[in-house]
Amino acid sequence: MKPAAPTDYRELARRRLPPFLFEYIDGGAYYETTLGRNRDDLSAIELRQRVMRDVSSIDIGTEWFGQKHAMPLALAPIGIAGMNARRGETQAVAAANAHGVPFCLSTVGLCDIEEVQQAASAPFWFQLYMIRDRGFMRDLLARAKAAGCPALVFTLDMPVPGTRYRDYRSGLAGMPGLRGSLKRVGQAMMHPRWAWDVGVRGRPHGLGNVAPVLEEGSGLEDFFAWMRGNFDPTVTWRDLEFVREAWDGPIILKGILDPEDAREAVAHGADGVVVSNHGGRQLDGAVSSARALPAVAKAVDGRATIFADGGIRSGLDVLRMLALGADGVMIGRPWVYALAGGGQAGITHLLSLYEAELRVAMALTGATHINQVDASLLA
Repeated sequence: MKPAAPTDYRELARRRLPPFLFEYIDGGAYYETTLGRNRDDLSAIELRQRVMRDVSSIDIGTEWFGQKHAMPLALAPIGIAGMNARRGETQAVAAANAHGVPFCLSTVGLCDIEEVQQAASAPFWFQLYMIRDRGFMRDLLARAKAAGCPALVFTLDMPVPGTRYRDYRSGLAGMPGLRGSLKRVGQAMMHPRWAWDVGVRGRPHGLGNVAPVLEEGSGLEDFFAWMRGNFDPTVTWRDLEFVREAWDGPIILKGILDPEDAREAVAHGADGVVVSNHGGRQLDGAVSSARALPAVAKAVDGRATIFADGGIRSGLDVLRMLALGADGVMIGRPWVYALAGGGQAGITHLLSLYEAELRVAMALTGATHINQVDASLLA
């Protein structure tokens, strides 16, 4: 199968990955109501088609926190993304750097900060959760600063992990020990290309950034156990003071859906916010990102950079989110599908598709510069 559209990479990923990995990428919390809303609500946003305008030159470049980027899109942080192709985060950062867009490394990525830094040709962002061990958090932030990471994405909407039934059915969660390992190995054997590229050549299979606090020999089965045991459910707005003391660069708060939380984020010094429901992977039944975005943008009122994620599957969707009030978007599942389906080349192709679609969408709505994309483009 040769992918022609960004959404084609989902099918490639489904074919090439063992079910326990594909279901982890593809699924959401509980009954996946919010997962579906993200996509449906965004694709239902109608755009105004305009004609007889000079659209011979389209400028999609943008600037965030003093850094220029080729288009208003970043690769969002994804846990264990590196399991989807050999040392996957290193391939992703290389593709993002080559295309001139930010890549954000997850705290619980397969590859650690230093390994990604070696593969990067430009600075990358780092994502962090509130962890019980503040000393370990401080060490992680120091490592990110030493690697030259220019921005910190601080995730707020995961004081406890959401329940994802697909992960239990697939054998990724709730099946510790030999039984779970055998089930995953059996799935991997049915996908020999992945088994050789990642299962054998892609070792070690651990959580690179948190390896220092895991027991020696810990594997993939420790992923959920570590999150349950180390994410801090006592976190409040006051804890941002600790983060700010340890990090002197821009802080982007991820997981904002409510206007009151948006105002709190700005009041506590956020440089940016991400309108996000964690891709429908936390609170099932939460409002979609597309529906939440306009009210959050109004509450922020230009005092912080606004990003949005959730259901963004095309350059058209990028335009929709910008018109709803975002300054930029983050994509998660799409780049991991592309990584699984085609490695670094897959992500490069995916980004070129997003760019081409965004350019055409801007031309057909009469916008020639990214700063012209606003609510006036909505039907």
